[in-house]
Amino acid sequence: MRVPPASIHIPEEDRAWILGRIDECLQSGRLTLGEYGAALEADFAQRCGVRYAAAVSSGTSALEIILRALGVQGREVIVPTNTFFATAAAVAHAGGRVRFADCDPASFALDVDSLKAALSAETAAVIVVHIGGIITPRIDEIRAICDAAGVPLVEDAAHAHGCALGGRPAGSLGRAASFSFYPTKVITSGEGGMIVTDDESLYREALIYRDQGKEGFTTNYHVRLGYNWRLSEPHAIIGLAQLRRLDEFIARRAEIASVYDGGLTGLAPRLVPVRPPAGSVCNYYKYIVMLNGIDRAGLKKMMREEFDVGLSGEVYETPCHQQPVFASASGGSLPMAEELCARHICLPVSARMTVEDARYVAEALESAIDRLDAAPARAKG
Repeated sequence: MRVPPASIHIPEEDRAWILGRIDECLQSGRLTLGEYGAALEADFAQRCGVRYAAAVSSGTSALEIILRALGVQGREVIVPTNTFFATAAAVAHAGGRVRFADCDPASFALDVDSLKAALSAETAAVIVVHIGGIITPRIDEIRAICDAAGVPLVEDAAHAHGCALGGRPAGSLGRAASFSFYPTKVITSGEGGMIVTDDESLYREALIYRDQGKEGFTTNYHVRLGYNWRLSEPHAIIGLAQLRRLDEFIARRAEIASVYDGGLTGLAPRLVPVRPPAGSVCNYYKYIVMLNGIDRAGLKKMMREEFDVGLSGEVYETPCHQQPVFASASGGSLPMAEELCARHICLPVSARMTVEDARYVAEALESAIDRLDAAPARAKG
């Protein structure tokens, strides 16, 4: 594909470094919970401006561990419905009850009024999701609402590596945050995730939960119903190499986004980009564009088949409250999220893309829309 929807970038010199370090681990036999995992935790905590980080097997497990440590079992957790399945599933697996809330059209994040309506004496935690690398400009208001209610705010920062608002990094805006290192993310470890927090007690609980609930690595004394949520040393090594490239990757992605910003101006109001708030750093995990009067399925099909461009996956195509698995927790319609999910696309962005690639995508979009517009006229003729 000329421009794929996403692409992993591990430079050649990084691959050599990674393979050398993995060979060290194979020789030593230390393949989990070793020095490279500790180095990744230290570097990532520093990057997020927090004291503690715990590397785990996935972003999903990171979120579940946080919720278990917060004691949500038997109580409600407010989740924005416009998120990936794993956000809500982590609540259920931690023994909590999902309470879905609507979304803010400006940022695709948790809607403040919907949050206020959902809060109750049953609320154990609130999750905010930084969709596409955009931190909502209302994050302080959301935090203040949670603080006033005595409810911890948790960041699902799976999309938000290196993002910030007002100089404050994603991962430092709530009680704790979860990150994902899945291969589609801005940086990857192959599989993996990270918990970050300034709360020492939560951090200590996370270390216990990730290692089968054991009191310590060298004991078999189990004090929590944990699981095998460890991150291996080979995964940590890949993550370290990627983390050192984060600023470089974000700069390239911002360059691609800038080309789109300019290239799409002539397509307004039919295509309207979702802009990061002023004073923020966005990693452009996704470049989100709202569609007005354009058939999304037809546009994606034409971009793929006629122009060899893969549009990235939506965020998200179907809101969680409409997913069959969450039918019992849906609580009725959430209209803003339903509209947002139905009429947006995400343009391809990666650290491997060039400016020329981005220009081609913008030009292809304009041509595709012209062809889609002409098709009904030809059919009538």
